[in-house]
Amino acid sequence: MVTINTRTVSTAVLAMLVLYVTGEVRALSQGTLLDKNRQSFPVAPPASVGALEPSVREALASIVPALRQRRFPTEAVREIGRSGDGRLLWYLYDLHWFVTRTSRDTLVEAFEELSGADLPENAFTVMGDRVLAWALPEPPDYRLLKRDLFLLIEPRWEAFFDDEDSAIDWRLVGWGGVFIDDRPDATSGQVCPRGCIPALDEPAVTNAAGGEWYPDEELVFGVVIDGEARAYPKNIMEVHEMVNDTLGGRRIAIPYCTLCLSAQVYFTDEIEGFRPRLRTSGLLSRSNKFMYDISTFSAVDTFTGRAISGPLFDAGVHFNQTTVVTSTWATWRNAHPETTIIAEDGGLGRSYPNNPLRGRDDAGPIFPVGDVDPRLGVHDVVVGVVTADGTAVAFPVAAVRLALEVGEAVAAVGVVIEPDAGGLRALNDGVDVPAHEAFWFAWSQFHPRTSLWER
Repeated sequence: MVTINTRTVSTAVLAMLVLYVTGEVRALSQGTLLDKNRQSFPVAPPASVGALEPSVREALASIVPALRQRRFPTEAVREIGRSGDGRLLWYLYDLHWFVTRTSRDTLVEAFEELSGADLPENAFTVMGDRVLAWALPEPPDYRLLKRDLFLLIEPRWEAFFDDEDSAIDWRLVGWGGVFIDDRPDATSGQVCPRGCIPALDEPAVTNAAGGEWYPDEELVFGVVIDGEARAYPKNIMEVHEMVNDTLGGRRIAIPYCTLCLSAQVYFTDEIEGFRPRLRTSGLLSRSNKFMYDISTFSAVDTFTGRAISGPLFDAGVHFNQTTVVTSTWATWRNAHPETTIIAEDGGLGRSYPNNPLRGRDDAGPIFPVGDVDPRLGVHDVVVGVVTADGTAVAFPVAAVRLALEVGEAVAAVGVVIEPDAGGLRALNDGVDVPAHEAFWFAWSQFHPRTSLWER
């Protein structure tokens, strides 16, 4: 048995050991963590153990009072930068939301001093990527420190932070730049006073003929439940990012993470004692939307469907999924002539642009994603599947389509991919397996041990 002295072994080596022991081998290429541009990260700085130094605790205690008075706590930030405790890099990154043009350099210099590495011009994004990749331990009382900061942005996040027994890893949580959608009713078109990503509840639908407003070549997310088909136009989903609906007699929730290109369908009528209705919080977790149930204020991991705080977490809730097929409207309509489609105005009397995001993600992820799995490009699209025994497997969409066009079989770990209504569907022994498309960076970071089908 080998004894490791955690006070002398570098954080990078410890992180690597933990990853190999747990089997969660992340984006390691010859022992190097790679960023979204496939460049190696600087070596992680050392992290202290145990309590913080008194001078650091005093500095931390002064920060929020100063921010409340609209003063940037320059000297406190410098004290943290001099601390030599890499755990505090998480907190310095959290502070970037509060800098002004005049205080930016103070924060950047403190981060550089504490991390031992210079930052480029796009300093704040790189800060986020580095702390995520280094996976340093959090400092003592980090949840409470972050709580006091983030409630300055949105006081209505309090319930998430105050659940001290939650499964939320607060290191991974950041702000998406919008506020919480806590409207009890999302059918009337009522807006969030401060601005949010507004969910759409029980949207109005029309038959296929009523969908002539939507261009044939534009994408839809197609869902079939108990023989009833429905198309959710991508442009409407880009505006709402969350739909609570009823299809095939089942209540469902459809979160769409535009940052991850991931539309998923969760059944919300299987949870005994609860009637969940999902909303967008305005927070992110590793660049994925942070959703929650408004009836219990329980946070739910958007990518996996697992409740991570509140009463749903206490009850061990894990929402089941069904398949989402990404197709063009014309192809989906031809394959499912009886399909319905969300009405042009969503039932809200509003209009939706054809391309709400206007190429926002064309240059790569706009929020930090940390280290990446270099087997594919970060924005390569995959069909992701988790089998009944928990095995995750990803199928690169472009390669799959080429294989299917020439009659090649596409199969891995018992999962077979077949064409369906212009999109792709996963089967196991001829039975549907829940599947959805996503960017590779998202699928691989939430399923770090995923298999990858290769042609």
